[in-house]
Amino acid sequence: MAKIDFGGVVEEVVTLEEFPLEKAKKVLADETVAVLGYGVQGPAQALNMKDNGISVIVGQREGGERWEKAIQDGFLPGETLFSLEEAAEQATIIQYLISDAGQMAAWPRIKPCLKEGDALYFSHGFSIVYKDQTGVVPPENIDVILVAPKGSGRSVRLNFLDGSGINASYAVFQDFTGRAEERTLAIGMAVGSGYLFPTTFKNEVRSDLTGERGVLMGCLAGVFEAQYNVLRKNGHSPSEAFNETVEELTQSLIRLVAENGMDWMYANCSTTAQRGALDWKGRFRDAVTPVFEELYHSVVSGEETRIVLEANSAPDYSERLRKELDEIKNSEMWRAGAAVRGLRPENR
Repeated sequence: MAKIDFGGVVEEVVTLEEFPLEKAKKVLADETVAVLGYGVQGPAQALNMKDNGISVIVGQREGGERWEKAIQDGFLPGETLFSLEEAAEQATIIQYLISDAGQMAAWPRIKPCLKEGDALYFSHGFSIVYKDQTGVVPPENIDVILVAPKGSGRSVRLNFLDGSGINASYAVFQDFTGRAEERTLAIGMAVGSGYLFPTTFKNEVRSDLTGERGVLMGCLAGVFEAQYNVLRKNGHSPSEAFNETVEELTQSLIRLVAENGMDWMYANCSTTAQRGALDWKGRFRDAVTPVFEELYHSVVSGEETRIVLEANSAPDYSERLRKELDEIKNSEMWRAGAAVRGLRPENR
């Protein structure tokens, strides 16, 4: 492992220098990896492993849209594409990548398919950490491992194709074979990780649920709406409000942050922007800290898990979700966004 200084705290990470792809392929040479679920993470991880020369099969409900997507991506029914149970029975490493609520529902059918010495792989610690709610309790004679890419499935695939990779955390929950960590690192590199950093199932799910509800999605969308609404209330046009709230961030400033950090972004903006940002960032931090504390407590307590499982298991969930997303799509702010995106040179 490589020792890296993360802001004064030294952590160990695994890069392709310590665990090259050729080593991963040797570790996985006699393994068959079944990707159960072809929704968000499944396609990217399956295709990346396939492109890296790993023996991969897919398990998915026959006849649905995602079954057809797997066929379009080159998986063949009866050869590399099977039902969930058939794929699990054939594999030695079972990637359990269906939705969290789906994992709970399918577990009674998947558990009997697991053989001694198999590895059960997750990209999220949800089902294992909140086993009292999900009922997902693995048998003792298998490895239980995790690789959690820090990005959407789309980003996992695109980063792999452009050669950059995507950072991922990894963890071992149960080591029956004595090879669990080696298998985890090999799979982590095979699915296209830029580097791997160690975590635990508990820490992964707590940070992930907090991040999704916080800065990455929930907080971001809420802050966008707040600033846009204030600008519109004070007479600014939809175009001006959207550009100052979203477009400049996503098309300019966040790229500067990604390149060299927040201080570098500040240094490459006007002195007026620098001064104002430095003066106001503390007030925003102090204002939202109590919300993040409440959010983290809700994650740790299992309340967020309860909400997810209850909502996602409802028969009309897809219909209700579509209505919620349509409310966002059809709001003035995001209709303005569609118009702004349409004016970008590459879209004209």
